[in-house]
Amino acid sequence: MVTLDDIRAARARIQSKIQITPCPLSEPFSELCGARIYFKLENLQRTGSFKERGAANRMMLLTEAEKARGVVAASAGNHAQGVAVNAQRLGIKATIVMPTATPLIKVQSTKSFGAEVILHGQSVEDAFAEARRLEAEKGYVFIHAFDDDAVIAGQGTCGLEILEQVPDVDVVVGSIGGGGWLGGMAVALKSLKPSVRIVGVESAALPKMKAARDAGKLVTLAPATTIADGIAVKRAGERTLPLFEKYVDDIVAVDDEEVANAILLLIEREKTVAEGAGAASAAALIQKRVPGLTPNTNVVCVISGGNIDVNLVARIIEQGLIKEGRRVMLTLKINDRPGALAAVLGTVADSRANVLEVHHNRAVTRLGDTELDLTLETRGMAHVQELTQALTAKGYTVTRRW
Repeated sequence: MVTLDDIRAARARIQSKIQITPCPLSEPFSELCGARIYFKLENLQRTGSFKERGAANRMMLLTEAEKARGVVAASAGNHAQGVAVNAQRLGIKATIVMPTATPLIKVQSTKSFGAEVILHGQSVEDAFAEARRLEAEKGYVFIHAFDDDAVIAGQGTCGLEILEQVPDVDVVVGSIGGGGWLGGMAVALKSLKPSVRIVGVESAALPKMKAARDAGKLVTLAPATTIADGIAVKRAGERTLPLFEKYVDDIVAVDDEEVANAILLLIEREKTVAEGAGAASAAALIQKRVPGLTPNTNVVCVISGGNIDVNLVARIIEQGLIKEGRRVMLTLKINDRPGALAAVLGTVADSRANVLEVHHNRAVTRLGDTELDLTLETRGMAHVQELTQALTAKGYTVTRRW
């Protein structure tokens, strides 16, 4: 089992290779969550995630003979980049197997660090099997994403930084993939400050660590998809489960809608871009899944990664605005005559809503009428209700589409 000495040795080994990421107090999220919330911003590492820490430690321990053989890894993206950038630093050939559905930004970033990328299978497990096959066929050294003591020790260096940056920390919240990340941090945190409460956050689609703890053994879950692809792991690690049993106090889960909401809030209120796995910890706090918090509780919420596809960000923003009533589509039936549209838009303007799109649909109405779809930018649900009432008062039949 990984020890505090292992983590300290890892820090001495990798400190010139990784960033000491900031851990600022967030006033907006402190007000939102009812506690003093600090964000440990691991999304600001060069590769955009904490994975760089573990990969650096593991690869700096390679022998010259192992370096000559080259390395292989399987990853949905962040571990891939961590291995690739450290292979580039050490002059080692790196082959990375990634699932075919891996976000393009993660594939391109991995290639940019000089690694050969092979897209294989639908899941991380499929990629893992292919990487193991290449290990046997080509003689590569396999670099595990989480179930490796050197990787775990490297990840644990973040816990040392947290204690230095927020010495009076009461609670640390972090996401759970295979468990190497939070497991390593938990060793460092609990060893130096046993009173710290460690809370792990899983995707509700794949709660593999909670299942393992409940069963008292490793459990393999059925495949599932989630926007938190960085923690979409079906089975916890053999080395990580004992760490969770010894050091991690609570495990909670969040669903995709809650994660998407957290991503949007982090962008809008904290000016921080997080991927799904990185925002899961914030989602747990926003949804009040972490019990026992008071306004005086010091909580460090670790944003583990920020490698999110911009197309997904656009969809999350769009859906978030719709959910909050800040973007709405209204359908009205109006007379198909000159000036009718201008009258509707005048009412909209009087209500201070902004028109984004207008669409006429004459085919579904009787002659002399037309159906009008208005996509509008509004200030929230109360504003939508105010606008709807104003249009209804003018005699229009109004239906909200979304």
